[in-house]
Amino acid sequence: MKKIFNKINFLTEFNKDLKKLKKFITLKQDLNIFIQKQLHLFHKLGIDNKGIVQISNFGIKYPKIYKARKFACRSLKGKGCASGIRVIYAYFETEDRIEFIEIYYKGNKENEDRKRILRHYVNT
Repeated sequence: MKKIFNKINFLTEFNKDLKKLKKFITLKQDLNIFIQKQLHLFHKLGIDNKGIVQISNFGIKYPKIYKARKFACRSLKGKGCASGIRVIYAYFETEDRIEFIEIYYKGNKENEDRKRILRHYVNT
């Protein structure tokens, strides 16, 4: 796999979220494709397909927090990028680093865990 960002981190809670979603057996592979394709297009090439939005109502200046609304999960056949999987991540632009915060299925949970985001980034 070609290196796109200087570093990619996963919060411990993110890894726990992934384990909870184990019924979506392709999710780890889908996440790698998401990094290689969608994050590359958005952050490196400046191409916006309206699948990633910045969440700016936290009062956090750095890093920028994003929600991916378009995430293709092959385990959810026939849904394509409107699978209902949501990915929350931080992008540290000056370090060119991605940090994955949360992943969830919209059928189980409506919105991101705001407390988690504030706990990790309010003082950065």
